[in-house]
Amino acid sequence: MALRIPNSTNSTIREMNVPQLEMLKNQLDQEVEFLSMSTTQPKVVQTKYGESNEGRELLIPLTSSMYVPEKLHDVEHVLIDVGTVYHVEKITEDAKDFFKRKTDFLTKQMEKIQPALQEKHAMKQAVMEMMSQKIEQLTALGAAQATAKA
Repeated sequence: MALRIPNSTNSTIREMNVPQLEMLKNQLDQEVEFLSMSTTQPKVVQTKYGESNEGRELLIPLTSSMYVPEKLHDVEHVLIDVGTVYHVEKITEDAKDFFKRKTDFLTKQMEKIQPALQEKHAMKQAVMEMMSQKIEQLTALGAAQATAKA
């Protein structure tokens, strides 16, 4: 399903010159990258939630830049990072409930971001098409002026 760009947006980009369109395209590139990262990071977190099992090798942080390898030995009692460097010890069942709530929350957040991401992609496509048309017009105008002078 292709998204339609509102007519007001189309008329606005028609009025822009090529440098303005280039600036808008660059801004949309940044927004698309940010929104893409916003959907990628929760997916990584969701995957990590499901990977904790006994015997799995982990890297334990000693400082912000130094880690040591270790194996997971006790999967019945776990420490959960609840944010801002706070950890809570929970039994596995409580941890699973916590992670399920977190996973559900992350899924909802990704679902909210998707429409905005699709809209930005569609706007970027419209800007690129308008840039192409304007460049073709400028090229044709330049060729016509060169022919008239000759």
